[in-house]
Amino acid sequence: MDRREFVEGCAVGAGSLAATLATGAWASQVSARSYGRVLLTDELGRPIKASSLKAQVNYVFHYPFEATPVFLLDLGKAAQPARLTTRDKKTYDWPGGVGPRRSLVAFSAICAHKLVYPTRELSFISFRKGAVANPQTPSKGNDLIHCCADHSQYDPARGAQVLAGPAEQPLCAILLEHDARTDQLTATGTLGGELFDDFFRKYEMKLSMEMGSGTRRQVADRSMVRELEQFCRNPVRC
Repeated sequence: MDRREFVEGCAVGAGSLAATLATGAWASQVSARSYGRVLLTDELGRPIKASSLKAQVNYVFHYPFEATPVFLLDLGKAAQPARLTTRDKKTYDWPGGVGPRRSLVAFSAICAHKLVYPTRELSFISFRKGAVANPQTPSKGNDLIHCCADHSQYDPARGAQVLAGPAEQPLCAILLEHDARTDQLTATGTLGGELFDDFFRKYEMKLSMEMGSGTRRQVADRSMVRELEQFCRNPVRC
């Protein structure tokens, strides 16, 4: 390579780098975050079988912290990969569903607007089979996650992207692995806009009263899966 070719090559490379930075394609990509591998189990501590999950039923487990709930869903249909954007304009590529039909998905159950979440006493946010009937925010589709506190709607088949309401970003995705040999499910990390710090700041006193000093304790080894109707005494419908 002579001097002229070298200079031209550097100019092309610099131009490509500038274009990449300008579009944010390189600098603003969100990577998955690992919190350790946690096996999903039933109430007796036995590993959950993916085939035992009922389609379009709202399940709950906790991950990555003992205080942070997650929705686990078998959508009954394949969930395709999607490119999504956080509230601070960072992009990420959600990998879609897992399992034999790629229909199994999981998302943080903390609403991306006011941080509403399901507790043992009350839940304003949940997955709804069929259309959501609400005069304030008509449903933008079927089989959505809907928050009655602010009427944000999320599509779990598209990475929990926002379809309606004031939420500024999708629900944070919880990454799952499915073992085809054992049919077991393992949570491995998160992807997208985490709101855990905001959540702990907002509910610090409430969580401390419920859990003592272990509010930010990470889940270790196993997490119990239950239907929302069993976990929460009063799932609100709106």
